[in-house]
Amino acid sequence: MNITVLGAGAFGIALAIMAEKFGHNVTVWTPFQKELADIMTYNEHRLKLPNVRIPRSIHFSSGLESTEDADIVIFGVPSDVTRKVAWQAKSHIPKSAIVINTSKGFEKGSLKRMSEVIFEELQQPIVALSGPSHAEEVARGVPTSVVVACTDNSIAKLAQSALNNKEFRVYRNNDVIGCELGGALKNIIAIGVGICDGLSYGDNTKAALITRGLAEITRLGIAMGAKHETFAGLTGIGDLNVTCYSMHSRNRRAGILIGTGNFSATEAVEKIGTVEGFFCCKATIELIEKYKVSMPITTQIYEILFNNKPPRSALETLMSRPSNDNESEYLSAYL
Repeated sequence: MNITVLGAGAFGIALAIMAEKFGHNVTVWTPFQKELADIMTYNEHRLKLPNVRIPRSIHFSSGLESTEDADIVIFGVPSDVTRKVAWQAKSHIPKSAIVINTSKGFEKGSLKRMSEVIFEELQQPIVALSGPSHAEEVARGVPTSVVVACTDNSIAKLAQSALNNKEFRVYRNNDVIGCELGGALKNIIAIGVGICDGLSYGDNTKAALITRGLAEITRLGIAMGAKHETFAGLTGIGDLNVTCYSMHSRNRRAGILIGTGNFSATEAVEKIGTVEGFFCCKATIELIEKYKVSMPITTQIYEILFNNKPPRSALETLMSRPSNDNESEYLSAYL
């Protein structure tokens, strides 16, 4: 099949390498001439995916006409430019193409999920791809499992069939809301786990943060119309674990810098690069207010990131909350 990846970020490049390896004709689009020249010169993306060779059979283009003969178009651009790229590309993308989105987060202002944003521009079904899949490992062929979600199961099946191989196992799900929320909100919790690492707290603290963080993600997800069981799967607990525990995670690494006390949140983000959870956190606070749900961990991470609350003070706030939580109410969602 002809596959065009929009965006030459780490995950876009990784998917391109994986797809080319298993027989697809792959083109990667980037609007940045310097990025394009650097990739063509060094045969790797030295900034986003260093020491990973890019096969010369993968084509690179700075023109969106590269999507015109695509069977599959993969959106791999940051969430803050997703609508702009979709608008620019819509006259080039065939109506017959399978459109897959990998971007995580919410649109500023509208609070729309990325599949909603792309659908508004293209007016064709969108497949959300999510799950525990660090680009560094996908590009190296490390066995990985992900989920594709679409409201049209026949399109999800086509996406699954096209991308599934012996290194990249693809599952289907029809809960697009749950899959997208799990992929976005886990980044906030990963920042919190990184902060705990920076503070030199132990495994007990991180385990509690991850488990109760999943409870918060599930709570908001159900309020927004997601299925509770989705958060027990790859795009829920799976993606949360890999992002919280791995040093591939930019969210965790940014949190570590913040936790040491040597960097402000803004300085940590500038040093690490794209930290999805930082931008997602603001939107999530708005969603908390809109749907009237309790998310104390997310709220305290927001206070650290945007109101300069000392991390130790934020943890004390969490640990000092009234002891009226009943875990069985949360666990019953999975029974």
